[in-house]
Amino acid sequence: MRVWASLALALLLAIIVAACAGHDWASPADVLRAIAGDPSLGARLLVEWRIPRVLAAALVGALLGLGGTVFQGVFRNPLAEPYLLGSAGGAALGATVALLVPLAVPQSLLLPVLAFAGAWGATILVIGISRVSGAVDAAGMLLAGVAMAAILGALRSFLMLALSDEAVSLQIVLSWVLGGVQTPSWPVLGLMAAISAACLGLTLVLARNLDILGLGETMATSFGLNVNHFVMLAVLAGSVVVAAAVAFGGLVAFVGLASPHIARWLVGPLHRPLLPASALVGAIVVTVADAIARSALPPAEIPLGLVTAVAGGPFFILLLARRLRT
Repeated sequence: MRVWASLALALLLAIIVAACAGHDWASPADVLRAIAGDPSLGARLLVEWRIPRVLAAALVGALLGLGGTVFQGVFRNPLAEPYLLGSAGGAALGATVALLVPLAVPQSLLLPVLAFAGAWGATILVIGISRVSGAVDAAGMLLAGVAMAAILGALRSFLMLALSDEAVSLQIVLSWVLGGVQTPSWPVLGLMAAISAACLGLTLVLARNLDILGLGETMATSFGLNVNHFVMLAVLAGSVVVAAAVAFGGLVAFVGLASPHIARWLVGPLHRPLLPASALVGAIVVTVADAIARSALPPAEIPLGLVTAVAGGPFFILLLARRLRT
């Protein structure tokens, strides 16, 4: 119980600090007055721009934590991360189309929809390739994911070269690929919260079988688990979670890798407590990272993915060194 209270308190403090952080720093009292209905311009900016973005960053982090936990459980590899099966390449391709191809749909709507479709579609293709080739196990999916990521990356580069001109800058595509949470309206934020809650419920359904799978394929089969069928279902579910995260936050590096590890140190390896703990840790990490991205170099904004990569790179090296020693 103490761990959950500590995580909840840490998330609350992260949200308060992030709401205060920015080009012009606010005090906690300013935030409280804004929430209470202060009609001043500064209070309105806090309520309509900064607070929704802070909450959106927390939800994106929670989704990445959930996705990373599912993928590490499915592949039984603590170095697995949510973008293994080409979802990053698919999301980037969808975002590139949304940003560079003129379509009769508002870009604010088209971008998350195509990013989600790209991430989800890439995973569907990977599973289809694995089934056609007969390699329906985790290793076969990983190999198909590597190939799919290379193909999608090449297609994205081609579109960027072919469609960019003086009127369309590649900077907007690159800034999305580097990650960054956009400020949603309150109705969109409510939709994000509903999607995040649904994703948490979906992954909790997988928790027991993920624990069984962790015992090894032979033992899992003896417990009556159809390993290949479950792996495909879990990959699809995890990819829905990751697709939702990239649709709203772009490609944010290392959060999905690090959050499950930190949560595992706090609550242990069983997935029923591990999944919500990973979501809380991911929410804390992205909330703090987004606050740094907005306030470190005012008035400019650092891409969120760069902040998490700078912090997550050393963490990944430590994990790798620890794994090689064992």
